[in-house]
Amino acid sequence: MNFAIRGKNLDVTPALKQHVEKKVGKIARYFEDLPINAQVTLSVEKDRHIVEVTVLLDGIIIRGEEATEDMYSSVDLVVDKLERQIKKYKTRINRKLRYKDAKLAEVHADEGEEEDQPQIVKVKRFAMKPMSAEEAVMQMNLVGHDFYVFRNAETEEVNVVYRRRDGNYGLIEPEV
Repeated sequence: MNFAIRGKNLDVTPALKQHVEKKVGKIARYFEDLPINAQVTLSVEKDRHIVEVTVLLDGIIIRGEEATEDMYSSVDLVVDKLERQIKKYKTRINRKLRYKDAKLAEVHADEGEEEDQPQIVKVKRFAMKPMSAEEAVMQMNLVGHDFYVFRNAETEEVNVVYRRRDGNYGLIEPEV
């Protein structure tokens, strides 16, 4: 398992790095012999210690974020959250991993300086493998977002699935 651990407003000590690698490394047991990349961001804002973990598998992204008053307990809680997600979607994830024709998602973050005007502070780029709307909903739930952009396998068009306020999901398709 490959780790990219970075601190934001915080120096990552060797003990903290070792704790993160040990705890997040537990996720590897769910995926035999697959290359796994974990991007971990540790940050401190006032009294909150925030841990963001993004696990990149072969075409699947699993993401979790937790904030507490202690960095070590934030790491423990985010790993618990990721394990619950993996267990919940294990069959779907394993089925999806059988089809290894997707490229790994790439996540790039650019941070800009604050100005008076709103600005783009983060850019994400990722491979868009054709998938069904149901697969897109699963991916959306795994990353913990309210929407997900994907290429529809049936129409080859870019679509968006989103979570509605009533708990159901919506699908946005382009009209030609």
